[in-house]
Amino acid sequence: MIDNLNRFLLRHPRIVDTTLVTLLLACSYPAGTITFQGHDPTVPWWLGLLLSGVSCVALLSRRARPRTAAAVALGCAIAAVALGYLVTPLLLGPLMVAFYALAVRTGRRTANAFAFTGVVLLTYTALIVGPVGFPDVLELLSPAFWLLLPTSLGTTNRLHRACVQAVRARAEHAERTREEEARNRVTEERLRVARDLHDVVAHHLVLAKIQADAVARFLHTRPDEAERLVAELTGTTAAALRELKATVGLLRESDGPEAEVREAAIPGVARLPDLAASFAGAGLAVLVTEEGPSRPLTAGADLAAYRIVQEALTNVTKHGSGRRAEVRLAYAHDLLTISVTNDRSRPRPNSPGRNGGFGIIGMRERARSVEGSLHAGPRPQGGFEVVAELPLLSEAIGMPMEK
Repeated sequence: MIDNLNRFLLRHPRIVDTTLVTLLLACSYPAGTITFQGHDPTVPWWLGLLLSGVSCVALLSRRARPRTAAAVALGCAIAAVALGYLVTPLLLGPLMVAFYALAVRTGRRTANAFAFTGVVLLTYTALIVGPVGFPDVLELLSPAFWLLLPTSLGTTNRLHRACVQAVRARAEHAERTREEEARNRVTEERLRVARDLHDVVAHHLVLAKIQADAVARFLHTRPDEAERLVAELTGTTAAALRELKATVGLLRESDGPEAEVREAAIPGVARLPDLAASFAGAGLAVLVTEEGPSRPLTAGADLAAYRIVQEALTNVTKHGSGRRAEVRLAYAHDLLTISVTNDRSRPRPNSPGRNGGFGIIGMRERARSVEGSLHAGPRPQGGFEVVAELPLLSEAIGMPMEK
């Protein structure tokens, strides 16, 4: 009920203004008959009512021009007191409304300046016009009270509105921030899923294609070799299914024993020798070497290192014409430098160009996701090289804290 009334009043300001002016004018009529005690006014009662009417009409512009409305209402009130009318709330009604609107729509300094000026002028005028023996204490304090009250209420209302608007603005900003953050998370998750599926599917499909082509070539001329390659092809597809299942399981991010199994199936640096051996069926000999004492990596960096090496070797198999590749792991104080090189990088016939896929882009994104870096390009002495620098696990994190 109250909400409906408030919405109606906000949608129809002219009705509110007309009703307010009519009520104030009706209340101002008795003020035109009340004068100072013992004071015989020399002007007719209708002149006081006229001054009240002018100040009430000025209130119609209090929203657009609050200073003008307050100045006109104050001038009319001072003129009424100068004519001998007693300072009463009925006489000051339009001025009180004007001062309230001024305090709501302007700053505190402007509202206080108008209020104190009005109090001083009305009190001074009442002292001059008042009868002998005036002033009475209550009659002196009356203008100060009736003018400072609406000014204080208007200032409080303005501060409350400003506070509500600030809270609403912060809430809207927080909502927009949450929406942007949610969109960013969705985008990051899509990129992560794309990288994982690309690394898993592309690696095993490349090996499977090479092995299947070899089986087709050796099926009639070298059946024993074809049979061996079929066995390797079976192992390649089984490994692809295992890694794909582990990747999809990680995307679900559920807890429990199945999550522990999937976490154990996440590949890392420790499984690089197995990864290197899997390329033997594709005719690529991979040598894995380490420099410096082995140091632990974070879980994300460990997976990123494995995927970078996997993608780099897959690119060598797809695009390179060499039969050898080298993976070097160099452990420093706080960095693991991974370099993957091959002796020749001339593209094979009918192989896609190096710029046609997302392999290097995905490797660079993986390195950046763990605050590392990656560089890929041809070597001066020939061949192609991928160099990644990944942060090692801090000793402060890896060592237990002293009690």
